[in-house]
Amino acid sequence: MKYIGKNFVMEGVKIRNLVKKFETPLYCYSYKKLKKNINQFKINFKNLNPIICFAVKANSNIKLLKEIQKLGLGADVVSLGELMKALKAGVNPKKIVFSGVGKTSEELDFAIQKEILLINAESKSEILEIEKIAKKKKKIVNIGIRLNPNTDARTLKKISTGKKQDKFGVSEKYFLELVNYLKDSKFINLKCISVHIGSQILNHQPYEKMLKVVDRVIKKSKYKFEFIDLGGGMGISYGEKDKSLNYRKYSIAIRKIVKKYKTKIIFEPGRSIIGNTAILVSRIIYIKQGSSKNFVILDAAMNDLMRPALYGAKHKIIPENKNNILSKKTYEFVGPICESSDKFLTAKKFQKLKEKDLIIISDVGAYGMSLSSNYNVRLKPPEILIKGYKVNVIKKRQKFKDII
Repeated sequence: MKYIGKNFVMEGVKIRNLVKKFETPLYCYSYKKLKKNINQFKINFKNLNPIICFAVKANSNIKLLKEIQKLGLGADVVSLGELMKALKAGVNPKKIVFSGVGKTSEELDFAIQKEILLINAESKSEILEIEKIAKKKKKIVNIGIRLNPNTDARTLKKISTGKKQDKFGVSEKYFLELVNYLKDSKFINLKCISVHIGSQILNHQPYEKMLKVVDRVIKKSKYKFEFIDLGGGMGISYGEKDKSLNYRKYSIAIRKIVKKYKTKIIFEPGRSIIGNTAILVSRIIYIKQGSSKNFVILDAAMNDLMRPALYGAKHKIIPENKNNILSKKTYEFVGPICESSDKFLTAKKFQKLKEKDLIIISDVGAYGMSLSSNYNVRLKPPEILIKGYKVNVIKKRQKFKDII
């Protein structure tokens, strides 16, 4: 993804040519970048030989899941729909982990029937429900228990999952009680201690703190766990100021635990695999003059990309065509939805734009389309995957007849 001359290009394909065919807003993914990210993740943890389960919540496009599966990854799912999509994409059930705090009886029943690798339970009530279903089906079910390590991930407040005030996992004391309870279970095989502290983490230190808690809890439990599920949360650089996660230091800390307890590692990456593979192309409808800034009104909106409105995330915005003329006014990039929160970015030094110009919102592969909606009865945009020089439509643009 780069400029050739003045025009933005993805895998050799000019974005403006794609827009002529598919119009805007338009999600575009790079297969080359996806493959590179997966290979790099494997290299970062090659000494651990982990089971890597892609977090389907980050992007649930079934054609992308098929490509991810072909590149050797399993799936981390948090709903019946995600589990069904993972199976449809060809993911091996023995490489699927089911996470989440509120799994229904229907969801648990289906997961048990499909004999997936693990159900990561988050409460005694859930464990009792699993036991009940397993007894009825006369099956032994493999589970993990999710520990809340009370660790601050130093990320956005609304994507933190590992502090004691968060709804996820159980406390250390409660975890040990559940381990003791399950020692006598005839229908549940406890195989895993699971943790996940948040998303968009760019510092290895929270992970190291988390591992210290895991070490302490395993030691106290006196239980032999086959797996340690460390979740995901590895961040990507959305802007020039973002630092990169030190994978080497994180890997060294994990190896100490693996050596001590002779366990296998499970990872659940999402954003680090898919986040920077995609762009959202949008066209400027109007440029509206304000007293202190100009509003650049796009045909993409918060229903197409929810992250900025939902928790203040910032995505870099660049012009499709470079002219190297700076605007004298500040630009605020906004969508047409009737909400003040329907805005993407405020830019003080941006090139001069005009109505009908194309702009590109960067790094939208994770939690872009998966959080999209039909709010204001707007149609969801299409998704295309560029693989080599071939352009594959992996999701067609919705039509009004689909939703009305």
